[in-house]
Amino acid sequence: MIYLFVILLLVAYALTISYTSYRIAFLAPKRQPGDAPSMPSGAQYLDYKETIDGCIKEIMDRPFEGIAITSFDGLKLFGRYYHVKEGAPLQIQFHGYKSSGFVDFCGGTKLAIELGYNVLVVDQRSHGRSEGSTITFGVQERKDCLSWIDYALKRFGEDTKIVLAGISMGAATVLMASDQELPANVKGIMADCPYSSPKEIICKVGREMHFPLILLYPFIKLGALVFGRFHLEESSAVEAVPKAKVPILLIHGEADKFVPCDMSRAIKVAGGDNIELHTFPGATHGMSYMVDAERYEEITIAFLERIMDDKDDITK
Repeated sequence: MIYLFVILLLVAYALTISYTSYRIAFLAPKRQPGDAPSMPSGAQYLDYKETIDGCIKEIMDRPFEGIAITSFDGLKLFGRYYHVKEGAPLQIQFHGYKSSGFVDFCGGTKLAIELGYNVLVVDQRSHGRSEGSTITFGVQERKDCLSWIDYALKRFGEDTKIVLAGISMGAATVLMASDQELPANVKGIMADCPYSSPKEIICKVGREMHFPLILLYPFIKLGALVFGRFHLEESSAVEAVPKAKVPILLIHGEADKFVPCDMSRAIKVAGGDNIELHTFPGATHGMSYMVDAERYEEITIAFLERIMDDKDDITK
């Protein structure tokens, strides 16, 4: 009897730690209708506050069509569609962890529209107006990419040229989707400051918080499985990109202290010649565009012109 009691106590202890880990890492914060996007906190953003606020306001003031689709596992996913012209190529944009497209793509959406793209900015599952309570660091979100692509093909036609774009967790999401059966009209992937794998970014943050990861990580993994119903190591960017059949553009700030630039370098090594990597000196997390918008735009335009069959798809 004593042995059964000890076993039950250990199970309860393991589940308690796992659930706590799940709540910290994977449980999405409660959202209220009308929650307004705001600029990220931190000293690294203050020098660009006026520019970021202006970009956010410009995108929020731009008319859009709200779109809802159903994910592979039954969640209602929401997106904002910005129409530029009939027959134009489409960018589908994916924001980062506990953020929004208004913030992460305030510059990227504007640039895509100026280049003549129709743009679909999605609320990742468990963010914004999309349903869900668990953030899976790209594991399930990569499958949502396929759902959005399927919607685009059905609505805009089988010949619509599509580019997937992401920032931070969104960048990891589109890279993790790169080994899926993407239709031929997906022409390329743009990823800004992605992490190499969910495990690596969680362990990196855990080390900075001085957690004993050798002991704690198994509980984090268990919490994802039991309470989030996903396998944390099911996919990663470094595992996906060697199988990618589309060109990939990586951009990363060299001063990124949240997702180290070396993670993009590791992804580049894994993907080889299929990937081009550009780093931005002095740029912190997700701030490459703000640090050097002119170079960022030149790199983006050159990549898009290269991957499109019809150069007339890109207009300056």
